[in-house]
Amino acid sequence: MHRPYRVVAGPGSHEIEIKKSRFICTIIRATTDEEARAFIGDLKKQYWDANHNCSAYILGERGQIQRSSDDGEPSGTAGIPMLGVLQKQEVTDTVAVVTRYFGGTLLGAGGLIRAYGGAVSATLAKIGLVEIQPRLIVAIEAPYVEAGRLENALRTTEFHLKDVDYGNAVTLTLQTTSEELPALREWVAQATNGACDVIEMGEEFVEVPVATEREPDE
Repeated sequence: MHRPYRVVAGPGSHEIEIKKSRFICTIIRATTDEEARAFIGDLKKQYWDANHNCSAYILGERGQIQRSSDDGEPSGTAGIPMLGVLQKQEVTDTVAVVTRYFGGTLLGAGGLIRAYGGAVSATLAKIGLVEIQPRLIVAIEAPYVEAGRLENALRTTEFHLKDVDYGNAVTLTLQTTSEELPALREWVAQATNGACDVIEMGEEFVEVPVATEREPDE
């Protein structure tokens, strides 16, 4: 099975203001370099009159692709702290762009680092994160005379019964994990006196909400 990984729950944006400078953070999911670059390009066109459109993204199930850009801000004061927030939250397949409209007051290197990192952190907290977790899809085929009793028994267990299909035989479809599979096989063998078996059908992914850690804007 694939390993679990975190992504942003969905697209969204959030704005913070620091000493009259506006920092607008926009975040989406993306799975390829091309998608990420296209999104950054689109934001630059949308906010063509902004002073800076800084960006950071992490892609790949293991976060193997990581990029950032200061877009004219002093080196290391925008893209890197933005990327650092994504790394700390352990997300991947996520792109963040922070658009800055300068308010007339210089923030200094430390102020910029806190502002850009804080904008991404606040936006992630607003949107939320999910963990993409793999699940095994398995099936149990049972004769009609046994199906009702088996279905009722399954519903009293911790195993996740997804669907029941009535054809030539009754097929009960379940969602489980590789860790739970041995226990499920044993339960089915005991419940049916060895008459039924668990058949692996494939894999799907579920999104499970996870908590985010908000960092200070300043």
